[in-house]
Amino acid sequence: MLNLIAWCILMVLCWPLALLTLILWPIVWLVSIQLKLIDITIGAVLALVKTILFLPARMIGYRG
Repeated sequence: MLNLIAWCILMVLCWPLALLTLILWPIVWLVSIQLKLIDITIGAVLALVKTILFLPARMIGYRG
């Protein structure tokens, strides 16, 4: 709701910028989805590396 109010205020103050925002927002959203997928993938790879590195310590009984 706050985004809608902010966009309406922007439309009154500077309508070309508001229309540009309206057109570019879906593109920004699509790019952010790809970045989120990259973030999830990198997090999973780092968790796997951490698990592999701590495997010997866990095998000898370390619980930390």
